[in-house]
Amino acid sequence: MIIACPACATRYVVPDSAIGVDGRTVRCAKCRHSWFQAGPELPPRPSEQATPPETAASEPAPTPPLAPAPPPAAPVQPAPPVAVEEQAPPAPAPRAEPPRAQAPTAEYVSPVSSFEHQPPFRPRRNPARLWTAAGITFALAVAAMIGLVSWLGLPDWLPVNRPTFGNGRPDLVLSFPPARQDRRTLSNGTAYFGASGTVTNVGKDLREVPPILIVLRDAQNRIVYTWDVAPPKDKLRPGESVTINEAVTDVPKSARSAEIGWKPE
Repeated sequence: MIIACPACATRYVVPDSAIGVDGRTVRCAKCRHSWFQAGPELPPRPSEQATPPETAASEPAPTPPLAPAPPPAAPVQPAPPVAVEEQAPPAPAPRAEPPRAQAPTAEYVSPVSSFEHQPPFRPRRNPARLWTAAGITFALAVAAMIGLVSWLGLPDWLPVNRPTFGNGRPDLVLSFPPARQDRRTLSNGTAYFGASGTVTNVGKDLREVPPILIVLRDAQNRIVYTWDVAPPKDKLRPGESVTINEAVTDVPKSARSAEIGWKPE
């Protein structure tokens, strides 16, 4: 059926089922005017039609010829979808302001049908699902951090006490007695430090010899100088021993003691 807005005369093509037999309140999508639209007229039932009087000869009345069905009406000009909705009687409309000249804008058309019984609502967020996702993300981040620390070690800027020397090596004996450590000042005023020791494989298998670390400390037991020593041989056979002699100059004058051990990995 075709309905027209009594306020702005805008016409709309709507299905009969949208209005219903009893009619309903509708609203113009252009000017927002609301009115009650009556339902479509139903054709009379065959039983209610007047029957012709019986003839004197009591003969059955001839059946009138059926009129040809009227051709379908031409479609009315295209019109935007009508926004039909049930609502309470409209309140008095405020005084309309004179229209302002502005560029025509396209009206937003909701993808949801305007004939829904209830307006659509956005689904609620599930807090339990959000907390579960946050917990899984945090666990993955912690696992990745633990893997990086175990693979690369702790960063230098992290304030964590780290061991000065590495773990002991099986079957390798590192011997640098204090009597074979020499610390003195040369004639030109340069501080000199030398150390001599041995590394012995006391086991029954071939062992790799890791680098050696020499650490100098001051009177307050603070580290003031370190350097690495590469062993003369990378591997030692069972019972084999290697001698290491190292000396450095320009060491800090505050150095008072020396510690020698395996370099940490």
